[in-house]
Formats: sequence, C-alpha cells, structure tokens
Amino acid sequence: MQLHDLKPAPGSRRRPQRIGRGTGSGRGKTSGRGQKGQNARSEGFRLGFEGGQMPLAQRIPKLPGFKNPFKKVYAVVNISKLSRFRDGSRVDAKALAEAGLVKGGIEIKILGAGRMKRKLTVETHAISDSARDAIEKAGGTVTVLNAPKEAEAKPQSESPATE
Repeated sequence: MQLHDLKPAPGSRRRPQRIGRGTGSGRGKTSGRGQKGQNARSEGFRLGFEGGQMPLAQRIPKLPGFKNPFKKVYAVVNISKLSRFRDGSRVDAKALAEAGLVKGGIEIKILGAGRMKRKLTVETHAISDSARDAIEKAGGTVTVLNAPKEAEAKPQSESPATE
C-alpha cells in the first residue's frame, strides 16, 4: 500500500454543499441567505456581534493573575502514613505507589504530620524539615532525589599585590 492508495472509509465523508451554483442545486439564486437585508449582503456582520448589545466576551470578567507553567505539584504523604512499612524497609516512589499512598508518575513530598515510630530509609523528591527531623530521630535516613546542588563556593583567586 502506498500513500496515493489511501482513501477514506466508504460513507465516512460527504461531498460539500456547492452554494450559488444554479437553481437545480437547491442552493442557487440567493444561496440560502433569504431575501434582502443585512444578512443577505456580502459583509453582513462580524462574528460575535449581538445586535449592539455588549458582547459576551466583553461582559464576563477577566481572571486576575496568571498560571505559572513551571509550578511544581507534589503528591503529599504525611509521616503518619509511613507506619505501615516494616522497620528497616526502603520507602521510595515505587513502594508508596504499591501501598496505594500515591499515584505513579508524580513527584512526592513527605510532610511531618503525625509521629514516626519506625526506622526507615526514605527516598523522596522533597521533604519538610519537621519530617526529616522525625525520620532521623527515629533512626532512619533521608535521601532527596533531584536536589539542587549547593553552589560550590569558588575560592577567589588572590590578585598579586601591585607594589
């Protein structure tokens, strides 16, 4: 099969109505515009015109502000929900999805609501300070994925003293 062999399925396409092509076409003479009047003229009126009434597009209020396309949206999990994992287990996005706490394919943030009783190894995209403290206090460890690297302080080269 080649590109020039492709055809639409039979009955899926209708021929367009040819307007103004004689009385036998059913759309001849006035071409479906009726007799005289503004609508019968070539210019008619513009799209959205409401007869002089304030158009809908101008009546409704415009929304304030803007929508940030770079906003980070996280699936939020409180540390109280992490008590379902066994001591010493590794808690990452896959484990949380299997436990039904988050849906797959979204970044995760751990928040500090509740108490932490288990020693867990937690891998997450973001974490609050209170959650990090609670996990480390219980003997666990926290790894933040995709964490922005700290700006390494470059030692300023000392310029030779001009004497």
